[in-house]
Amino acid sequence: MSNLGKIDRDIFEEIIYPELGARRDDVAIGPRHGVDFGVLNLGGQAVVIATDPISLLPALGLERAGRLALEIVLTDVAVSGIAPTHLAINLTLPPSWSDEKLAMAWTGLAAHAERLGVSIVSGHTARYPGIDSSWVGGATVLGVGDHDAVVRPDGASVGDEIVVTTGPAAESTGLLATLFPEQLGLPPETVATAQERVEDIAAVADARAAFEAGGVTAMHDATEGGVAGGFVEMARGANVRFDIDTETVPIADGVEAVCEAVEVDPWTVTSAGTLLLTVESGRGAPIAEAVRDCGTPAAVVGEVTSGEGVFADGNRLTAPDSDPSWEVFARFS
Repeated sequence: MSNLGKIDRDIFEEIIYPELGARRDDVAIGPRHGVDFGVLNLGGQAVVIATDPISLLPALGLERAGRLALEIVLTDVAVSGIAPTHLAINLTLPPSWSDEKLAMAWTGLAAHAERLGVSIVSGHTARYPGIDSSWVGGATVLGVGDHDAVVRPDGASVGDEIVVTTGPAAESTGLLATLFPEQLGLPPETVATAQERVEDIAAVADARAAFEAGGVTAMHDATEGGVAGGFVEMARGANVRFDIDTETVPIADGVEAVCEAVEVDPWTVTSAGTLLLTVESGRGAPIAEAVRDCGTPAAVVGEVTSGEGVFADGNRLTAPDSDPSWEVFARFS
């Protein structure tokens, strides 16, 4: 049986990467495993583009589900340093979805897009048989800016500082506590605290604050594979070594209890909303402060050195073959 979640690097390089359609000179950054976005060069401007699936979980409340689904999609452009500005969205809904449910989810999504200055320019909305899950479509996001402003995913350099926002496993913790509160076997007050982690999924404002503070050299959203997977992708792309002091990494309330209950390593599970950044030497503290001003925990957690790999407290950190949270969600479902 194939692993759940994103395909791994070997499958990407064997099947996807060799077949990318026509070669065009206007593609400045094309597809790479573990990279959140691509970049086109159109008329001298950088057009950053990213595509993601859309998941709408009724258990979150449909307006909130729409808002958070949009945050996950937009963050993949926001980590480029360019603000997301345009959205094309496809909703392929189960036949059981009423017009009222659609209206609630759409209100949450569209109102949040307006708050963030994002215009919805195209889409497709329909109900189809055979769809019986929360994965109800996909979206493509664009952002337009100067090429010099783009933060490349492989931009880390020796001497950079490493900054983490939010901390590991917040998304997984929040969703597990919200969707399966009784199956966790935890005290109600612990579950209630863990449910608050759902709001940690939002990261567009954090990414903008970090970039505008100045000095960001690389930025990544710790989705599938979690903090461990994201760090490995960043270090590999830049051909450098990351040294992390785990005692300095923020960890949100409820995370450790939930991850222990479901027997997963919080560093390896998806945490949409957690940003991993490398920044110029001396810029770590002010960038972390700028993110904290948004209400999000952030800290300088290590440095970029010569060599290769990611080391936490001196021990090599590896990316999981697949995100273990998928198996937990499948088992509880």
